[in-house]
Amino acid sequence: MDAHTGPHLDRAALLTIDVQRDTLDGAPLEIPGTTAALGAMARLAEAFRSAGRPIVHAVRLYREDGSNVDLCRRAAVAGGGPMLTPGHEGSELAPGLAPDGASGLDADALLAGELQPFGPAEWAMYKPRWGAFYETSLEGHLRGLGVDTVALCGANFPNCPRTSIYEASERDFRIVVAGDAVSGIYDRGREELERIGVVLVEASALGEALPGARAVAG
Repeated sequence: MDAHTGPHLDRAALLTIDVQRDTLDGAPLEIPGTTAALGAMARLAEAFRSAGRPIVHAVRLYREDGSNVDLCRRAAVAGGGPMLTPGHEGSELAPGLAPDGASGLDADALLAGELQPFGPAEWAMYKPRWGAFYETSLEGHLRGLGVDTVALCGANFPNCPRTSIYEASERDFRIVVAGDAVSGIYDRGREELERIGVVLVEASALGEALPGARAVAG
């Protein structure tokens, strides 16, 4: 970490990746470790919320005909495998992640490229592939909010979080990763992130360092 990579937490936004019901234990797209990390993710979201910092929940939505699905999963979805189906409960954010009283995902608006507001500084956003910046309005949205630092949590490190981290790095965002709030992360991955200037911390430490955040019980 140096003057070019050190996070500016007073200019940070939280990005959650694919933290949806269908990725939890026992669900159709179960990602090991996501349920175990959900508590840390939810506490981190609450810390950013209490500090008035922006939050964007990037989600996947798979049309039942498979037309918008990654090639590696298209056959399974088109063959009737129900996962992350628009309008179905499994596509919703995992319990405890969204703010109290938030509505369910508006699949039509999200698939049309709109950001769905969940609060004064919180949105859901559909991403069509692994990375949250690919063919989305995320970069412009964050720049418009004065964000230069992205804090990240979610599922599943080898795929969507890692891709999103590299996309953020390519756009010269400062990056913080809450390691205990990312499922599937491993030691080699941590080392690789540190080599590209990513700051790795625990979710509790990040929440405590965030200016204006309230203490959130574990």
